[in-house]
Amino acid sequence: MALKFAKKAATVRSMKKIFTVRIADNGKNLLDFLAAQLNLSRRKAKEIIDSRNVLVNRRRVWMAKHALEKNDIVEILNFKADTPVPSDIRILYQDDEFLVADKPAGMLSNDEDSVESKLQQKLNNPELQAVHRLDRDTSGCLLLAKTQAAFRDMIELFKKKSVKKTYHVIAAGHIEKDEQTITFKIDDEHAVTKLRRLDGNNKATHLIAMIETGRTHQIRKHLDMINHPVLGDRQYGMRFGVANFADEIPRQMLHSYSIEFRSPSSAKHIVIKAPLPDDFRGCLGRLHLT
Repeated sequence: MALKFAKKAATVRSMKKIFTVRIADNGKNLLDFLAAQLNLSRRKAKEIIDSRNVLVNRRRVWMAKHALEKNDIVEILNFKADTPVPSDIRILYQDDEFLVADKPAGMLSNDEDSVESKLQQKLNNPELQAVHRLDRDTSGCLLLAKTQAAFRDMIELFKKKSVKKTYHVIAAGHIEKDEQTITFKIDDEHAVTKLRRLDGNNKATHLIAMIETGRTHQIRKHLDMINHPVLGDRQYGMRFGVANFADEIPRQMLHSYSIEFRSPSSAKHIVIKAPLPDDFRGCLGRLHLT
């Protein structure tokens, strides 16, 4: 399966880097080679390898100690000289207890240099805490609690499955069913993902995904299990030949479109939506999907 994409997206400053291993680098490991070629720290070079965007002789390699040989061809897909992540986080909704942020792709939900930490600084609120997590390359609605009490209340809602989350997904290949429910266990735990088909062709399918359980990487794993991995997924989509066009997909095409819940204190029914980002809409357009 091959896709035809423009090599540069207007909103993603990325490119492919290609190096040929010289005789002087024969036997050097991949980590040290990339650090030297890109003038990066070993930590930054390791992040590139961990992103699974590195090919050696057209085969994906994610072992930092992989030994290179003379004339090996090393490629870095979607190489970003400057991370195209906005410094300002858009807040879609907030009240006295919660806020919903529009998380950009490429940014962590919590930890250092994350949506959580940036909004803590912006709002001068060290108690602000992400109630759930989105993968680094997943965009969209991220719920954060402003107080410890609000955080505990919302965790209880999640445990009771009273929080409804909806995602937009572009999956590889043509999915014929208009609706289906996936119930494969994940790590031996019950997991339910409901899919609704919006559009599709022989290259890809645009889906709405609703998760009734919150297992790690649930949508990505469930779509992989039915042989239609998320486009751009460097981890679960590899065995389906995604490497043939991975350099033309800016990231995994997964977007947290909406979050819906009833406020534990006010009983207010809250529904927040995050519009599809430019890279997602651009991918739909190039695939001729709506």
